[in-house]
Amino acid sequence: MANIKIVTDGSCDFPQEIVDIVNPEIVRINVAFGEDSYVGGVDIDEKTFYEKMRGCKELPKTSSPSLERFMEVYGNEEYEEIIVFTLTSKLSGTYSNAVISKNMYLEDHDYKRIEVIDSENGSIAVALMILKTHQLIEAGKNMDEILEAIEQMKNDMVFYGTLDTLENAIKGGRVNPIAGKLINALNFKVIIKIDEGLVKPIDKARGESNSLKKLFTYIKNCVDINEIEHKDVIVGHANCPEKAEKIKKFIVDHYNFEETLVANIGPIMGTFTSEGAILIAVL
Repeated sequence: MANIKIVTDGSCDFPQEIVDIVNPEIVRINVAFGEDSYVGGVDIDEKTFYEKMRGCKELPKTSSPSLERFMEVYGNEEYEEIIVFTLTSKLSGTYSNAVISKNMYLEDHDYKRIEVIDSENGSIAVALMILKTHQLIEAGKNMDEILEAIEQMKNDMVFYGTLDTLENAIKGGRVNPIAGKLINALNFKVIIKIDEGLVKPIDKARGESNSLKKLFTYIKNCVDINEIEHKDVIVGHANCPEKAEKIKKFIVDHYNFEETLVANIGPIMGTFTSEGAILIAVL
């Protein structure tokens, strides 16, 4: 079996089941509320993050992992080959830092092979890519075969969501405050698609029930029903676990996916989505 280690950054939102199976190395990302800075997943958990964000007039700031953090991971002599999955390069400098660190490290350690992957995704979608990659490693695939498969994963990924509120989009200046508050007041929920490395609003629906129906319609239109038994799905939630569990039950009761898992949405994607959001990724 290939001696390949999977590494990712702190923007990836894992179900615990995948963490237990893969045991990935995570290069953590800092999140700051004003002058107070925390290492995501270490100094601050998801519940505390949403509580603090709820009470802030400005959005929290996140920063890409330093070159030193990546270098430390690359220096683990236990592994001959490393695959690094990063948040889409269109939203973060993490991919660039991972590549720069790789080039610096390999100047003196050219016996290793390190491949840095711009996932062109984030959050739960990256978790699915990592799960599938782990399965390929377990099956004895070599690095070149795995890299080819990862490129196909990017094309096959289905990733949609629904936002409960536009509060953070207003705070971040992405939505006009008057329009955003009107949309919130009318109880419209925005449907988003994560595609080509960007988060794109594509539709809206009034009320939670209608927004979830539209969300499932978009997903069903993108998933081949004949392949569903070989696909996994993750439901990501922004501090609304009860809602996520209901959606998971609905999926399990009506569809025959190989695995249906639930994950918390952490600070990176959560800063964009606001509390109450639901994301669904299928691969």
